[in-house]
Amino acid sequence: MTDAAETSGPSDTPTGTAPPSPASRLLDLQRIDTEADQLRVRRERLAERDELAARTEQLATWEQRRTELTTRIAELGAEIESAEETGAALTADRTRFEAQMKTVIAPREAEALMHEIETVDAKRDEVDDRELAALEQQAELDDALVAHLEEEAALRAALVQADEALAAVAADIDAQLRELDARRAAAIGELDDPTATRYESVRGNLGVAVAELNGHRCEGCHLDLSAAEVDTAKDEAATSGYTDCPQCGRLLIV
Repeated sequence: MTDAAETSGPSDTPTGTAPPSPASRLLDLQRIDTEADQLRVRRERLAERDELAARTEQLATWEQRRTELTTRIAELGAEIESAEETGAALTADRTRFEAQMKTVIAPREAEALMHEIETVDAKRDEVDDRELAALEQQAELDDALVAHLEEEAALRAALVQADEALAAVAADIDAQLRELDARRAAAIGELDDPTATRYESVRGNLGVAVAELNGHRCEGCHLDLSAAEVDTAKDEAATSGYTDCPQCGRLLIV
């Protein structure tokens, strides 16, 4: 006869864990998508991205100023060269007039030549003044360009640093997104085809596809359901745990 103590003990078969409900799977999928959406928004709004934009703008402004300086220095160089050529031509004219003065006898001709010489001298003074002003400005801009060029290395280094900082943070977010993509594929694979199709359709239209019913309120659209709508939702969700929100059309977890 078998001892009663041998037959009345606990079963050796472990109690099985109930599989996740469809509603639970939908919530998990929505949490994954929400986290991924938040990461994508964060990726576009990184402070490092703003820093890179600021450093890029600084370098662009620096390059524009360098172009302005070199262009103006070149223009002044052309002005100085033109003044020297004009001055040389005026000097040649004066020399010619002076030579003619030695050969004229009539006072009227001598007076006319003296007037030409005075006119040449006045023009030469104007040309010399313009050349001197251009030389002084060119010298100032040369000094400014030297000082300006000394800033280039620091600006480019700051730009590289900002670019690398952004790349590092973006790479970390991309790694998290890849992990979430893998989790999403597994999560949506656990749904039946109609539910998965319905989820993707609602998500495409509304962004957030799943919401919970909190009392009478849908947490997706934040609108209250009537008592009759709540009763209907509970009846429809009796098996799966979810139905459609009559207000916004989201998958409503009841």
